[in-house]
Amino acid sequence: MQSLDALTREAAALANGETAVAEVARQMQICNACRYCETFCAVFPAMTRRLEFGAGDVHYLANLCHNCGACLHACQYAPPHEFAVNVPRAMAQVRQETYADYAWPRAFGAAYRNNGLVVALATAGGLALFLVLVLALRGSLMHEPLAGNFYAVFPHNLLVAMFGAAFLFAMLALGIGAARFWRGQSPGAVGAPAAAAAAKNVLALTYLDGGHGDGCNDANDRFTLWRRRFHHFTFYGFLLCFASTCVATLYHYVLGQPAPYPVTSLPVLLGTVGGLGLLAGPAGLLWLNLRRHPLHGDPRQRPMDRAFIVLLFATGLTGLALLAWRDTGAMALLLAIHLGAVLALFLTLPYGKFAHAVYRTAALLKYQVERRQPNRLQLGAD
Repeated sequence: MQSLDALTREAAALANGETAVAEVARQMQICNACRYCETFCAVFPAMTRRLEFGAGDVHYLANLCHNCGACLHACQYAPPHEFAVNVPRAMAQVRQETYADYAWPRAFGAAYRNNGLVVALATAGGLALFLVLVLALRGSLMHEPLAGNFYAVFPHNLLVAMFGAAFLFAMLALGIGAARFWRGQSPGAVGAPAAAAAAKNVLALTYLDGGHGDGCNDANDRFTLWRRRFHHFTFYGFLLCFASTCVATLYHYVLGQPAPYPVTSLPVLLGTVGGLGLLAGPAGLLWLNLRRHPLHGDPRQRPMDRAFIVLLFATGLTGLALLAWRDTGAMALLLAIHLGAVLALFLTLPYGKFAHAVYRTAALLKYQVERRQPNRLQLGAD
């Protein structure tokens, strides 16, 4: 729990109009004088290259932070100390500002303020849309077995138009946001070694190891690797499901083999393993999120975090249920539920927790570029 002095200071900062960016800059000045956490993660070596912290620097450092919590529990100036240094929370507050400030279209950045409600409405809307379509196209949610043929329920071209448009819009919005963020960083030329190192950091989730390989702090100051493991299940489950869709597209258009595909086919195997990952990963992340130390992260963003986790879990669960009962008379109902969840996921990708993956990747790339450049201050080692 925060001390009364820390709470009073936080309230005064808000009353005086102190922004999240200014608060991170204040804390980085203290951290830059202390340097105890210099080996913990990429944030602190990047910090040592700066004496002042402008808005661009703060947004960069905030997105470089993986919110592992190690620095909070190691800090001698953390609450209840009067300095009230809480790097994970301050960085989380700036990250939300990053998502909103760089969102495209800009007006949609407001979706981050009530993201839990936005995701819930998108999911309800997606479910309602496909349930109505089933009734309009077939007249009933139940039917005779259709041998797993989804296109007997929804025409192929209709699904391609709907999900193609939603996916392309999500990629466009995320791409424009990332480009805006990148232009504001002026990182210099990106070489192959820097790109390869950043890719390794992303794929291995390097900075969820607490800086020493023992993992993150979750509920307390005890280190654990579970957060990293559940992130891996989620990350690779999502990628495998995407790969399944890509392979099925090649089967359809290149090989002339439309769905349905047998259980032993590559698209189904990829989708099944990916779906299992989207069950294990999000379930574990939700469990950890519910148990996290109260000073970790920004409590106001918990609805956004949990809504995204639940939507990913629902996507995996409904996909596996559809596979299990695709040869029954309930296929149309299960298909409508699954497609509703997937459509909601696509539409909210640029305006929810998923954005952290894009901006964190950009920040890691800048870090790898920057650390290959001379450190003019010579105040710390990378």
